[in-house]
Amino acid sequence: MTIKTLHHYHRIGLLLPSKISEAGYRLYGTKELERLQEILFYKELGFPLEQIRKILEHRSDRLSILSQQEELLVTRKQRMETIIQTLRKSIAYLKEGQEMDHKEMFKGFENEEEWNKALSEQNQHLQETYGMESLEVAPTDVQDMNEQAVEMVRSITDVMVFTFIRISPPCTLV
Repeated sequence: MTIKTLHHYHRIGLLLPSKISEAGYRLYGTKELERLQEILFYKELGFPLEQIRKILEHRSDRLSILSQQEELLVTRKQRMETIIQTLRKSIAYLKEGQEMDHKEMFKGFENEEEWNKALSEQNQHLQETYGMESLEVAPTDVQDMNEQAVEMVRSITDVMVFTFIRISPPCTLV
């Protein structure tokens, strides 16, 4: 944690020092260090500082805050483990020269947050190249997006197979 960050947290009212010394140093006690830990857990979960401030203002029970953070982090960990498994399966299928089951390809991208992460690079390309607005997934669109992704992969695979068959040189049997 940098001094600049601590000063910023103080400025926005997120983390106040227990007192300020005569020399102007910010002093932090156990209570402030516990709050800093809570802030860092929320930051790890991707919460913006303003939202963290609001959450911590409305909750003073450290046990409930830590329990909620644990639950959120465990959920995130499970989601990441699923994505890692999908990635490893994709690598294995690729190394073996096999086609992966289309439904398996998108495990882990089953909710709004994961789809929006997956679309972020595409959004940047659209914005830079065409000046288009970003694509976002609404919660009701997630299942539809998963089905469309599977269908798109199926179509691409069919086109690739057709193209391969069409442009392959004729085989001769010896």
